[in-house]
Amino acid sequence: MSGNTLQEFGKWRSRLWPIHTFELKKFIPMVLLLFLILFNYTVLRDTKDTLIVTAANSGAEAIPFLKFWGVLPCAVIFMLVYSKMSNKLSKPKLFYATVVPFLVFFGLFTTVLYPLKDYLHPTEFCDRLQTILPQGFMGMIAVIRNWTFSLFYVMAELWGSMVLSLCFWGFANDIIKVTESKRFYSLFMVFANVSLLIAGPSVILASKIRDSLPAGVDAWQVSLNYLMGMVLVSGVFVMLIYRWINKKVLTDTRFYDPAEQRSKKKEKPKMSMKESFLFLAKSRYIGCIALIVMGYGICINLVEVTWKGQLKLQYPNPNDYSAFMGLFSTIGGAITIMITFLFGGTAVRKFGWTKTALVTPIMLLCTGIFFLGFIIFKGSLGGVIALMGTTPLMLAVVFGMIQNILSKSSKYSFFDPTKEMAYIPLDQESKVKGKAAVDVVGARLGKSGGALIQQGFVLAFGSVAAIAFTSSVGVVLLGIIAVWIMASKALGKRFNDLTEQREAERAAEKAAAEEATTVEPAAEPAMAAVTSEEGAPTAS
Repeated sequence: MSGNTLQEFGKWRSRLWPIHTFELKKFIPMVLLLFLILFNYTVLRDTKDTLIVTAANSGAEAIPFLKFWGVLPCAVIFMLVYSKMSNKLSKPKLFYATVVPFLVFFGLFTTVLYPLKDYLHPTEFCDRLQTILPQGFMGMIAVIRNWTFSLFYVMAELWGSMVLSLCFWGFANDIIKVTESKRFYSLFMVFANVSLLIAGPSVILASKIRDSLPAGVDAWQVSLNYLMGMVLVSGVFVMLIYRWINKKVLTDTRFYDPAEQRSKKKEKPKMSMKESFLFLAKSRYIGCIALIVMGYGICINLVEVTWKGQLKLQYPNPNDYSAFMGLFSTIGGAITIMITFLFGGTAVRKFGWTKTALVTPIMLLCTGIFFLGFIIFKGSLGGVIALMGTTPLMLAVVFGMIQNILSKSSKYSFFDPTKEMAYIPLDQESKVKGKAAVDVVGARLGKSGGALIQQGFVLAFGSVAAIAFTSSVGVVLLGIIAVWIMASKALGKRFNDLTEQREAERAAEKAAAEEATTVEPAAEPAMAAVTSEEGAPTAS
């Protein structure tokens, strides 16, 4: 093989597989950990939407009310508890204390809460409310009517915030260096998103189980048993792999320096919750991270709720709805892997942090305006749509699916890796407190902010379907994305400056250490030397 061929091979290898062989001991278990957490995230996401949107006397209108009045308060409570526990528990115990309550709840839901739903749900009370309140309050009434489903929705949402964002990415940011993150993080998402290719068909298989069931059996109950069983098994393996990493990987000094972490922990000041929020409010760096997280949450919520309203009209049966969501997850996983594999692994190294971070807002802007525009004008396209052999509703569902897949693929491939990289140059205090506030409260404020806007639209227009035919959502979308882009540019400049500062500090420390090791041995012969009368040194 010629030198040019070898050089070209090495060039492509560094782009597609920039992992050294010895690093596989650290890389593989981290990929498996993220794989299982994302598997559960996908199953829970598809299940929570199915429960709420297809429930009796419910629909997509319930989602904005649920996110604002249910998810946001619970996210704040969880963040406060997590912050308190982070000051008292070791990191492994904190991880287990976060994961276990979720698994206990999902187990209880499928075995106790769902089978007893007819006894637990206040159906008569909500029927009376529906006769008193205006139509715009239908979503809020649905949240109360199906409160066990609402609780499941909240816990499923918080799995993404607490376990994926706080536990996994917080753990990764602690044990992975900036130089490793540029090679690891994008590949994390490539392999971890294979979980969508497995979770999607798993959801489809569990949802279509009704075809083999006898008449009179609650098919959705059986599907739930299978889905939550998969979540529990995956959750147990999450804890086992995390334990293995702590026992086998973090004891290897090539991957982790306990002395460095202990010194950081000793330097970490104890702060009350009030002091923590004041500290974060004064940090423009953390503020920029919060803005981009909230920007994504608001924008994706504005478009997604509109799409789910169309989806409910097309698939009113929970098993059919769940099966479609499984298909959505499968296609989304395949496209995410393709985008990340082709572009994500080299984007930060080739184009820099800022340009990579701007991909997601631009993608969401283009696809969101296209989808909302189709919803508004689809009535005038009836003849063209009929020639395509489909219906306006089905085409709206397909276009919405394409919009969601491209937006979320760019999020997983570009937004998440760059956002997590932004935490790495920070000191330990800013990492722990800042990440807790941004990923739990900030992300929830983003989604809840979008939910609050949607609530206003629902109260004003009466339903999600009515909102879809106005340009109001598109105007708000443009404004939020403009702020998101400005925050990304500001954060990119600060990230580059801080990274250079940290690298300069490490280089200075390394140079000082090398100088100390070379000066000390040379001191002994210098002291042992004497000077002759002529000034020439001679050995004593």
